[in-house]
Amino acid sequence: MGSHQKVVIALGGNALQEPGAPATAEAQLEVVKKTAEIITDIKCIFGYELAIVHGNGPQIGRILLASELAAEVTPAMPLNVCTAMSQGYIGYHIQQGLSHALANRNRPLPVVTVITQVVVDPADPAFQNPTKPIGPFYSEEEAGKLAAERGFVLREDAGRGWRRVVPSPLPQRIVEIHSIKELWDSTIVIAAGGGGIPVIEKEDGTLEGVPAVIDKDLAAEKLAEEVGADILMILTEVEQVALNYKKANQQNLSRLTAAECEQYIREGHFAPGSMLPKIQAAQAFARLHPKKKAIITSLAKAVEALNGSAGTVITQQ
Repeated sequence: MGSHQKVVIALGGNALQEPGAPATAEAQLEVVKKTAEIITDIKCIFGYELAIVHGNGPQIGRILLASELAAEVTPAMPLNVCTAMSQGYIGYHIQQGLSHALANRNRPLPVVTVITQVVVDPADPAFQNPTKPIGPFYSEEEAGKLAAERGFVLREDAGRGWRRVVPSPLPQRIVEIHSIKELWDSTIVIAAGGGGIPVIEKEDGTLEGVPAVIDKDLAAEKLAEEVGADILMILTEVEQVALNYKKANQQNLSRLTAAECEQYIREGHFAPGSMLPKIQAAQAFARLHPKKKAIITSLAKAVEALNGSAGTVITQQ
């Protein structure tokens, strides 16, 4: 393995919070410590140059909920501000976990969080069709109540319950990309957290935040593209991508081409807001160059997947 390969790692929600665990900052820090050990393994074993993108679905939902519940005392925070807040505190936890794990291996590298804005198109059809699940799961009854009382849009999420959904426009451009590139050679950068803070570019060149959540896997792909990464690694809850997921005829896949991704998306194999954006991101990245590859696997299998003995590898051909 060349020591200067660039890798962008997209961390799923389970890398920050165990399903069913209490939604506290302390519980998150404990999970992040384990995640940091695995990222440090990747750094020490392969010598890759790394950037990290994290999700924020549960966290932004809680920040938003807390902000809305406190609205009688203080004005509620807009969604884009909640994303900035989640970037800050999740980044802080990852910085602590990684710095500690790296120091323990005698590899004290700087770890920095860049509060990242991502330009989206104000005419993106996603603004008319909210699909991105955020916040906690509700029963169907609770969901109906929230829709009636608060005007929320709620949808059933991959058989796990009902969740609030918000617009999820496509990432067009990472505003802070030059700073990220400057830091790249010497620093592990945590960037585009929660998909980045969605902003629109006005005619006078100024940026304005909009109420949406960008998919973090698509933002990670955009980052990987813009830094010229060799590998886009998407870490999630499952070890491999599967067809007929959770059905009697489930078929796990160890390799996929960009064209096969296209075919399986058309056939409806991947759940929106769940596996679908991961496949779309992996496919977009793999298409860029025959030597580039995307890997989708679980956090626990990350090192094995980079060695070629686990996960799903997506390539151009």
